[in-house]
Amino acid sequence: MLKKLVLGLFAILLSNLVVAQTYSILIKGGHVIDPKNRLDGILDVAISEGKIVQIGRNLDPKEAIQVVDARGLYVTPGLIDMHTHVFFGTNLDQTYSNGPNALPPDGFTFRNGVTTIVDAGCSGWRDFETFKKQTIDRSQTRVLALLNIVGSGMRGSKFEQNVDDMDASQTAAMAKQYPDYIVGFKLAHFSGYNWTPTERVVEAGKLANLPVMIDFGGSTPTLSLDELFTKHLRPGDIYTHCFGQLKTRESILDVATGKVKPIVWEAQKKGILFDVGYGGISFAFSQAIPALKSGFYPNTISTDIHTGSMNNAMKDMLNVMSKFMAMGMELKSVIQASTWNPAQAIRRPELGSLSVGSVADVAILAIRKGKFDARDTGYFGFVDYTGYKIEGKQKLECEMTIRNGKIVYDLNGIANPAVVVPKPKS
Repeated sequence: MLKKLVLGLFAILLSNLVVAQTYSILIKGGHVIDPKNRLDGILDVAISEGKIVQIGRNLDPKEAIQVVDARGLYVTPGLIDMHTHVFFGTNLDQTYSNGPNALPPDGFTFRNGVTTIVDAGCSGWRDFETFKKQTIDRSQTRVLALLNIVGSGMRGSKFEQNVDDMDASQTAAMAKQYPDYIVGFKLAHFSGYNWTPTERVVEAGKLANLPVMIDFGGSTPTLSLDELFTKHLRPGDIYTHCFGQLKTRESILDVATGKVKPIVWEAQKKGILFDVGYGGISFAFSQAIPALKSGFYPNTISTDIHTGSMNNAMKDMLNVMSKFMAMGMELKSVIQASTWNPAQAIRRPELGSLSVGSVADVAILAIRKGKFDARDTGYFGFVDYTGYKIEGKQKLECEMTIRNGKIVYDLNGIANPAVVVPKPKS
C-alpha cells in the first residue's frame, strides 16, 4: 500500500514537472535580431505564460504546445511605433481627437508586427480619460500616449492655436495620475512665430519628468532649429518629422549644399532624439537620402499613421522600414530604430527586446526579394509625397505577430497546430 502511495506521489510530481517545463510557443530556427541583447543569429525562442522563458539552440519542440517554423525568417521584438494617431471616434468635426481622422489600433498594428504604439498628441488633459476608456482599454495592442499640451488635444486647427489652453500644470498633473499610460507630451500643428507653445510643453515635461515630442507646425518666417535645440529641448526630448521639407519649417539638411546642418549633429550628440514621424507630407527623400549618405540616421522610425497617410506614400510601419533599407540602412539598424530605441525614448526599458523574463511581444518578419530577369530590372518601388521614387530589391513583410505570449496574426499558418483548442474540463 505504501509502495503504491509513493509511486502515485512520484507520478504526480513528475506530471507537474513536465507541465512546468512545457512551452506555450516555441519559435524554431529563425534568425533572431535583438539589439538590446546583441543577438544576431539562428536561435530558438521559447514562450510560456506570456513571457520569454528561454533563448538558445536546439530547444526541444516536444516541450511546446505550438511550434512555429521560422526558418528563413527574422525573429525580432514586437515593433514599437511611437508616432501614431488612434483616438478615433464619431465626432465628425474633431479630426484626430475622438474624430474620423484617427484609426482603431488593432486594425493596422498586428499585420505589421507592431505590438506597441504611442498616440502622439490626439488627446489633451481634458479628454485623455475618454481616450483611455474607448481606445486604450479596448485594444489588444499596447497603447500609450504623448499628451497634447493643448487641453482639448487635436480637435481641429482652431483649438490647436489656442495658447490659453496650453496649461503645463494641468497637463503634467494628468500624466502623474496615469503614469502607466502617459509617456510624455506633444506639441503639434501650431502655426505662427511664437515660442510660447514650445515653452509650455517643455515646462510640462519638467514638471512630470517626462520627455516631449516637438512637431514644429508651421511659421513664416520659420522658427529656428538652432534656438529649439540649444535653448529649449533637453536630452531625451524628441524632434519628430525630422526628414520633412516644407517652406514653413526649417529643415535639418541644407538642400543647397546637401549637408546636414552642424547644429543638428550637435543636437543628436547632446541627446536630442530624431524621429521619422513619416506622416502625409512630413517626409521627403530630398532630405533623407543625403542625410543617410552622410551618416545621419534617425534615432527612431515611426509612421505618423492616420487616415490621410496610410493610403498615400507612407502606407504602414513595414513600408517605412523598407524605405530606409532601400536608402542603405542595414536591417539590424532598422530593427533597432523600431524596437529598442523607441522603448528607451518612451522610458519603457521592459519593452523592445527579447530578454528572458520580458513580456512575449514578438514579430516574425520575411524579406521579400524582387523577381529579377536577365536585365536585372526587378524591384520594389518606394515614393514620397512629392512623387520622387526610389527602387529597392527587398521589402519587409510580417509573417506572424505574438502579443503577450499569444499569436494574434499568422499570415501563412506557420504555427503547428495553427489553433490551440482548449481541452474540455473533466
